[in-house]
Amino acid sequence: MNSTYNEHEVLALLQDEKTQRRGFEMVVAQYSEQLYWQIRRMVYSHEDTNDLLQNTFIKAWLNIDYFRGDAKLSTWLYRIALNECITFLNKQKAMATVSLDDPEADVLQKLESDPYFSGDRIQMSLQKALLSLPEKQRMVFNLKYYQEMKYEEMSEIFGTSVGALKASYHHAVKKIEKKLEEEF
Repeated sequence: MNSTYNEHEVLALLQDEKTQRRGFEMVVAQYSEQLYWQIRRMVYSHEDTNDLLQNTFIKAWLNIDYFRGDAKLSTWLYRIALNECITFLNKQKAMATVSLDDPEADVLQKLESDPYFSGDRIQMSLQKALLSLPEKQRMVFNLKYYQEMKYEEMSEIFGTSVGALKASYHHAVKKIEKKLEEEF
């Protein structure tokens, strides 16, 4: 993250047509990497991740005038990215159902053959365990574990209570632990 990034200044740039593009470039520079990794943990493929990241920023740019500032800009971007992931994953499931393939096996095969995945056996096992989680649990786990996001911020993204998110994270951790224990 850029240490000179000031959200209030960026929001002011975004509100003025003359400086909107520069402000948005600052947003892209600030959030690209963390959004990339959040999306990547959901779809596993580098190419799909890049496409979804681009779609996220396109939607944000097209709708920047509608951003009210009720939440942080990062929260708004995460919500767009997560919606893009859900739409993408639902399309993949629908296509896999039509072709009678196992959608998890298809995603796992993509991950195992991905030249950009540099993980060892333990990391691959963790990714397999994550893949076995329901989408929402996987998203909550990724945001809490990898991004160290506070439950209150996740609550704004998901529109869910903090208690429900804590329960979802707890269940995800237990399922992951069980899967890893079975494998090792």
